[in-house]
Amino acid sequence: MVIKQRKGVLQRVSLGAGVLGFILAVVCGVLLYGRMGETTGHDPITASLMASIFFFLCVGGILTFIGMCNLPNFKFDQPKEE
Repeated sequence: MVIKQRKGVLQRVSLGAGVLGFILAVVCGVLLYGRMGETTGHDPITASLMASIFFFLCVGGILTFIGMCNLPNFKFDQPKEE
């Protein structure tokens, strides 16, 4: 039986940042598509947009994975005093 635990604050922030990374990758893709008619692929701005798409896709994937996985509780248990 799987027990659903509430996600921590940092895990929820990670999930939000991952979604934001995917959105920024789409924005960079739209900007790149708009520049395709103007320049060739050897333009530094075009190359930086392609690198940004790769970066944001990787960051979005990793942070979304961290935000969705079931991480254990890393808090130390208090010793019982007798």
